[in-house]
Amino acid sequence: MPRRKIRLTGAPEAPLRAALAALRAELGVPEDFPPEVREEAERAAKNPVLPAHDATELPFFTLDPATSTDLDQAMHLSRQGTGYRVRYAIADVAAFAVPGGGLDAETHRRVNTLYFPDGRVPLHPAVLSEGAASLLPDRTRPAVLWTVDLDAEGRIVTVDVHRALVRSRAKLDHAGVQRQIDGGTAEEPVALLKEIGRARQRLETERGGISLDVPEQEITERDHTYQLSYRAPLPAEGWNAQLSLLAGMAAADLMLATGTGILRTVPAAPDGAVARLRRTATALRIDWPHHVSYAALLRTLDPHEPRHAAFLQECTTLLRGAGYTVFQDGVLPPITTHAAVAAPYAHCTAPLRRLADRYASELCLAAVAGETPPAWVRTALDALPGRMAEGIHRAATVERECVDLVEAALLKDRVGDVFEGFVVDLADHHPDIGTVQLESPAVIGRVEGGHLPLGERLRVRLTRADPGTAKVLFTPA
Repeated sequence: MPRRKIRLTGAPEAPLRAALAALRAELGVPEDFPPEVREEAERAAKNPVLPAHDATELPFFTLDPATSTDLDQAMHLSRQGTGYRVRYAIADVAAFAVPGGGLDAETHRRVNTLYFPDGRVPLHPAVLSEGAASLLPDRTRPAVLWTVDLDAEGRIVTVDVHRALVRSRAKLDHAGVQRQIDGGTAEEPVALLKEIGRARQRLETERGGISLDVPEQEITERDHTYQLSYRAPLPAEGWNAQLSLLAGMAAADLMLATGTGILRTVPAAPDGAVARLRRTATALRIDWPHHVSYAALLRTLDPHEPRHAAFLQECTTLLRGAGYTVFQDGVLPPITTHAAVAAPYAHCTAPLRRLADRYASELCLAAVAGETPPAWVRTALDALPGRMAEGIHRAATVERECVDLVEAALLKDRVGDVFEGFVVDLADHHPDIGTVQLESPAVIGRVEGGHLPLGERLRVRLTRADPGTAKVLFTPA
């Protein structure tokens, strides 16, 4: 599920940072790894299990935010006849984590990397996630290497997966790649990102899929006040995301063909969630005619426009039914598709940040080799959806609480002010408790008092906004 991206900049001693630190303590988020886990990771970093196949002659490059150091994927793009060849290398965590060891147990407790506006809490110790397992430039690394041949329209023709040593030649960032492509200075492996990415986007539209271009929210502290702005994603970020989707769709197809796997599944959004989102659109003055589908509406939005950016943030709520579905021995599950992808899909491209991806890689390697998956994979598979659900719930709680904190910080000096809003939701059996979407700033908060008019405009007064309590509260004005 696309997450809401919030970044905090400004003074280190800002009250919001203290509130975020308190939130981590309240949620029991671990500050560090146990000493024995760090020691095991340090030993593994010095002595990984290396594959026999050497693909270091291929000039891979990584493409991530400029400050990222936990680099899960590297790519090499080339032409193949009238189509394309995508080589996609994914960090091989299994080369470092021993099944049943302390590091393995700790990652099963953490499940995924947690993101806060002022930093992240990693799944793996930094010696691995930002060091020995990360696909850093000019370092030879063990990887799971995907080779996917596409036809001229970007459709999959053949897929191969095997372990290999790889060596990235460059750590690129989205802004730099966008400048190269726009300026016509990108070499072919980079220039093809646009060509392949746009071809895959056309196929996504054709099958009814949806990619959310969720803007990043930046909250800046200046003189003890906070300002909110949005950073719209670049086209290069969307093209890059299509390659990750390509690998995930190929992985799902491999696992379904062999009858054992773990899929990322999302049911169609319930009518109530869509109705709520329609009310949010109305609150933000976004025209959404009833004959226009959700997918069609998204393609008309401009993430550079603040109202559209706020709406795209709320669109992530339609994917909250996402889960993981496992199957074994040829017994396929009743639901195999991801509603937003509009196809079967698996998480496999971020093993440094997500536990399930390590298992998906092993299942795909076994599928291509015509072998039975390792016993440690088959043994853990049935319990994995529950474990991932715990991680998803924890991440969702972190996101929700961080959004509440940021909104409280943003409004902390405006208690008593009146805002134009729109009632987008009501609590079950409590018509006097609801959720209001402000028109400006684009904040969502709790509103209490009287009989609230669902789906209608309402002037509200801010009665509470304290970053220490992590909540904002409105009453009808």
